[in-house]
Amino acid sequence: MQPNETWEKVDHYIEQQLIPHDPILERVLSANRMAALPPYDVSPSQGKLLQLLIQMKGAKRILEIGTLGGYSTIWMARALPADGRLVTLELDPHQAEIAQANLQLAGLASKVELRVGDALAQLAELEAEGTQPFDFIFIDADKPNNPHYLKWALAFSRPGTVILGDNVIREGEILREESADARVQGVRTFYELLAQEPRISATAIQTVGSKGYDGFMLGIVI
Repeated sequence: MQPNETWEKVDHYIEQQLIPHDPILERVLSANRMAALPPYDVSPSQGKLLQLLIQMKGAKRILEIGTLGGYSTIWMARALPADGRLVTLELDPHQAEIAQANLQLAGLASKVELRVGDALAQLAELEAEGTQPFDFIFIDADKPNNPHYLKWALAFSRPGTVILGDNVIREGEILREESADARVQGVRTFYELLAQEPRISATAIQTVGSKGYDGFMLGIVI
Protein backbone atom coordinates (compact mmCIF):
# COMPACT_ATOMS: atom_id res chain seq x y z
CA MET A 1 0.00 0.00 0.00
CA GLN A 2 1.38 3.42 -1.01
CA PRO A 3 1.84 6.05 1.74
CA ASN A 4 -0.85 8.38 0.37
CA GLU A 5 -3.32 5.48 0.19
CA THR A 6 -2.55 4.56 3.80
CA TRP A 7 -2.94 8.17 4.94
CA GLU A 8 -6.36 8.39 3.29
CA LYS A 9 -7.55 5.09 4.73
CA VAL A 10 -6.44 6.13 8.23
CA ASP A 11 -8.26 9.45 7.83
CA HIS A 12 -11.44 7.60 6.89
CA TYR A 13 -11.02 5.26 9.85
CA ILE A 14 -10.67 8.22 12.23
CA GLU A 15 -13.75 9.85 10.73
CA GLN A 16 -15.80 6.66 11.08
CA GLN A 17 -14.75 6.19 14.69
CA LEU A 18 -14.76 9.74 16.05
CA ILE A 19 -16.81 12.03 13.82
CA PRO A 20 -20.57 11.39 13.73
CA HIS A 21 -22.31 11.29 10.37
CA ASP A 22 -23.43 14.83 9.51
CA PRO A 23 -25.80 15.20 6.54
CA ILE A 24 -25.52 19.00 6.60
CA LEU A 25 -21.76 18.96 6.18
CA GLU A 26 -22.06 16.33 3.46
CA ARG A 27 -24.53 18.56 1.61
CA VAL A 28 -22.10 21.47 1.99
CA LEU A 29 -19.24 19.52 0.44
CA SER A 30 -21.56 18.32 -2.33
CA ALA A 31 -22.65 21.91 -3.03
CA ASN A 32 -19.02 22.99 -3.21
CA ARG A 33 -18.22 20.24 -5.70
CA MET A 34 -21.29 21.02 -7.84
CA ALA A 35 -20.25 24.68 -7.92
CA ALA A 36 -16.78 23.63 -9.11
CA LEU A 37 -15.04 25.22 -6.14
CA PRO A 38 -11.40 24.18 -5.74
CA PRO A 39 -11.02 21.14 -3.43
CA TYR A 40 -9.23 23.05 -0.68
CA ASP A 41 -11.66 22.43 2.18
CA VAL A 42 -10.17 21.09 5.38
CA SER A 43 -10.81 17.39 5.99
CA PRO A 44 -13.51 16.36 8.50
CA SER A 45 -10.87 15.46 11.09
CA GLN A 46 -9.20 18.86 10.58
CA GLY A 47 -12.56 20.59 10.88
CA LYS A 48 -13.16 18.76 14.16
CA LEU A 49 -9.70 19.86 15.32
CA LEU A 50 -10.60 23.50 14.63
CA GLN A 51 -13.81 23.04 16.56
CA LEU A 52 -12.07 21.47 19.55
CA LEU A 53 -9.41 24.18 19.67
CA ILE A 54 -12.11 26.86 19.71
CA GLN A 55 -13.99 25.07 22.46
CA MET A 56 -10.81 24.63 24.52
CA LYS A 57 -10.07 28.32 24.10
CA GLY A 58 -13.64 29.29 24.95
CA ALA A 59 -13.57 31.66 22.00
CA LYS A 60 -16.47 34.04 21.44
CA ARG A 61 -14.98 36.01 18.53
CA ILE A 62 -13.40 34.31 15.51
CA LEU A 63 -11.76 35.75 12.41
CA GLU A 64 -11.34 33.52 9.36
CA ILE A 65 -9.19 34.73 6.45
CA GLY A 66 -10.30 32.65 3.46
CA THR A 67 -13.87 31.30 3.39
CA LEU A 68 -14.00 29.22 0.19
CA GLY A 69 -17.38 27.42 0.42
CA GLY A 70 -17.80 27.85 4.16
CA TYR A 71 -17.03 24.26 5.23
CA SER A 72 -14.40 25.24 7.81
CA THR A 73 -16.54 28.25 8.73
CA ILE A 74 -19.38 25.94 9.75
CA TRP A 75 -17.12 23.72 11.84
CA MET A 76 -15.85 26.77 13.73
CA ALA A 77 -19.15 28.63 14.06
CA ARG A 78 -20.73 25.54 15.60
CA ALA A 79 -18.22 25.80 18.45
CA LEU A 80 -19.32 29.32 19.37
CA PRO A 81 -21.56 30.07 22.34
CA ALA A 82 -24.98 31.64 21.79
CA ASP A 83 -23.51 35.15 21.86
CA GLY A 84 -20.50 34.27 19.69
CA ARG A 85 -19.60 35.85 16.36
CA LEU A 86 -17.44 34.82 13.40
CA VAL A 87 -16.17 37.17 10.69
CA THR A 88 -14.96 35.46 7.52
CA LEU A 89 -13.31 37.06 4.49
CA GLU A 90 -13.61 35.82 0.89
CA LEU A 91 -12.21 37.37 -2.29
CA ASP A 92 -14.26 35.52 -4.90
CA PRO A 93 -17.95 36.55 -5.20
CA HIS A 94 -18.98 33.15 -6.59
CA GLN A 95 -17.35 31.29 -3.72
CA ALA A 96 -18.88 33.75 -1.26
CA GLU A 97 -22.33 33.14 -2.74
CA ILE A 98 -21.95 29.38 -2.28
CA ALA A 99 -20.61 29.90 1.25
CA GLN A 100 -23.55 32.11 2.21
CA ALA A 101 -26.01 29.50 0.97
CA ASN A 102 -24.14 26.83 2.94
CA LEU A 103 -24.27 28.95 6.09
CA GLN A 104 -28.02 29.37 5.62
CA LEU A 105 -28.36 25.61 5.21
CA ALA A 106 -26.45 25.06 8.45
CA GLY A 107 -28.57 27.62 10.31
CA LEU A 108 -25.54 29.79 11.10
CA ALA A 109 -26.07 32.88 8.96
CA SER A 110 -26.98 34.97 12.02
CA LYS A 111 -23.66 34.13 13.72
CA VAL A 112 -21.40 34.67 10.71
CA GLU A 113 -20.54 37.90 8.92
CA LEU A 114 -19.25 37.07 5.43
CA ARG A 115 -17.34 39.95 3.92
CA VAL A 116 -16.55 39.84 0.20
CA GLY A 117 -13.51 41.43 -1.41
CA ASP A 118 -9.74 41.58 -1.15
CA ALA A 119 -8.81 40.34 2.32
CA LEU A 120 -6.17 42.99 2.94
CA ALA A 121 -8.67 45.72 2.06
CA GLN A 122 -11.31 44.07 4.25
CA LEU A 123 -8.87 43.88 7.16
CA ALA A 124 -8.07 47.57 6.78
CA GLU A 125 -11.82 48.31 6.79
CA LEU A 126 -12.28 46.26 9.96
CA GLU A 127 -9.56 48.34 11.59
CA ALA A 128 -11.21 51.59 10.44
CA GLU A 129 -14.49 50.34 11.91
CA GLY A 130 -12.84 49.91 15.30
CA THR A 131 -13.29 46.13 15.34
CA GLN A 132 -12.47 44.58 18.70
CA PRO A 133 -9.79 41.87 19.08
CA PHE A 134 -10.60 38.26 18.25
CA ASP A 135 -10.08 35.19 20.42
CA PHE A 136 -9.26 32.82 17.55
CA ILE A 137 -7.92 33.61 14.07
CA PHE A 138 -7.68 31.08 11.23
CA ILE A 139 -5.44 32.03 8.28
CA ASP A 140 -6.28 29.93 5.21
CA ALA A 141 -6.18 32.12 2.12
CA ASP A 142 -3.63 32.91 -0.62
CA LYS A 143 -0.22 31.91 0.72
CA PRO A 144 1.87 34.72 -0.84
CA ASN A 145 0.01 37.12 1.45
CA ASN A 146 0.51 35.02 4.60
CA PRO A 147 3.08 37.49 6.00
CA HIS A 148 0.56 40.33 5.65
CA TYR A 149 -2.19 38.22 7.17
CA LEU A 150 0.01 37.44 10.15
CA LYS A 151 0.65 41.14 10.77
CA TRP A 152 -3.09 41.84 10.63
CA ALA A 153 -3.84 38.86 12.85
CA LEU A 154 -1.52 40.27 15.48
CA ALA A 155 -3.17 43.68 15.12
CA PHE A 156 -6.54 42.07 15.88
CA SER A 157 -5.24 40.01 18.80
CA ARG A 158 -4.82 40.37 22.53
CA PRO A 159 -2.81 38.22 24.96
CA GLY A 160 -4.25 34.73 24.76
CA THR A 161 -5.54 34.97 21.17
CA VAL A 162 -4.93 31.74 19.26
CA ILE A 163 -3.70 32.03 15.66
CA LEU A 164 -3.80 29.00 13.37
CA GLY A 165 -2.31 28.93 9.87
CA ASP A 166 -3.07 26.17 7.35
CA ASN A 167 -0.90 24.70 4.57
CA VAL A 168 2.45 25.65 6.08
CA ILE A 169 4.43 22.54 5.04
CA ARG A 170 3.44 22.24 1.38
CA GLU A 171 4.75 18.68 0.97
CA GLY A 172 8.10 19.77 2.36
CA GLU A 173 8.62 22.45 -0.29
CA ILE A 174 9.24 25.01 2.46
CA LEU A 175 12.78 23.58 2.66
CA ARG A 176 13.53 24.84 -0.84
CA GLU A 177 15.05 28.27 -0.28
CA GLU A 178 15.43 28.68 -4.04
CA SER A 179 11.78 27.85 -4.84
CA ALA A 180 10.18 30.02 -7.50
CA ASP A 181 6.72 29.24 -6.11
CA ALA A 182 5.26 32.41 -4.56
CA ARG A 183 3.17 30.27 -2.21
CA VAL A 184 6.27 28.57 -0.83
CA GLN A 185 8.09 31.87 -0.45
CA GLY A 186 5.06 33.38 1.26
CA VAL A 187 5.04 30.56 3.81
CA ARG A 188 8.81 30.81 4.32
CA THR A 189 8.50 34.55 5.04
CA PHE A 190 5.58 33.71 7.36
CA TYR A 191 7.93 31.47 9.37
CA GLU A 192 10.64 34.13 9.41
CA LEU A 193 8.22 36.69 10.81
CA LEU A 194 7.02 34.24 13.45
CA ALA A 195 10.62 33.57 14.47
CA GLN A 196 11.29 37.29 14.90
CA GLU A 197 7.97 38.24 16.52
CA PRO A 198 8.12 38.48 20.34
CA ARG A 199 4.33 38.80 20.66
CA ILE A 200 3.58 35.21 19.65
CA SER A 201 4.76 31.78 20.78
CA ALA A 202 4.29 29.29 17.94
CA THR A 203 5.02 25.86 16.58
CA ALA A 204 4.09 23.93 13.44
CA ILE A 205 2.76 20.40 13.11
CA GLN A 206 3.20 18.26 10.00
CA THR A 207 0.06 16.41 8.94
CA VAL A 208 -0.73 13.57 6.54
CA GLY A 209 -4.13 12.33 5.47
CA SER A 210 -6.75 12.67 2.77
CA LYS A 211 -5.44 16.19 2.09
CA GLY A 212 -1.92 14.89 1.44
CA TYR A 213 1.24 16.03 3.24
CA ASP A 214 0.99 19.47 4.79
CA GLY A 215 0.59 21.02 8.23
CA PHE A 216 -0.64 23.72 10.58
CA MET A 217 1.04 26.57 12.41
CA LEU A 218 -0.35 27.02 15.91
CA GLY A 219 0.49 30.07 17.97
CA ILE A 220 -0.70 31.98 21.00
CA VAL A 221 -0.30 35.71 21.50
CA ILE A 222 1.60 36.53 24.68
